[in-house]
Amino acid sequence: QLQASGGGLVQAGGSLRLSCVASGIIFSITAMGWYRQAPGKQRELVARLTSDGSTYYAGSVKGRFTISMDNAKNTVYLQMTTLKPEDTAVYYCNAPGAARWDRGTLPWGQGTLVTVSS
Repeated sequence: QLQASGGGLVQAGGSLRLSCVASGIIFSITAMGWYRQAPGKQRELVARLTSDGSTYYAGSVKGRFTISMDNAKNTVYLQMTTLKPEDTAVYYCNAPGAARWDRGTLPWGQGTLVTVSS
């Protein structure tokens, strides 16, 4: 089960930190990712982190977002800075597929809404 939190309304240029607690998942052998879905758009992967520390960021968030994990707490974080209105979306965490990172392999949780005002 994936439970994301930390979203909210923020002005452009602001920051937010999202958290996602995963129950029943062994973080030490799992890659985790953050996805987002904006209104009228497909869900997209924005960040991925593997257990060996390898990261991937979508071009639109590189340099502004940072993904991290706390294995002891079964929690993955997404630190978002210099937020832009185009970052407005519902954010979800999931375990990206090995071959298709754009597809999560676990049941999707409810996500957390991030709204960035201009």
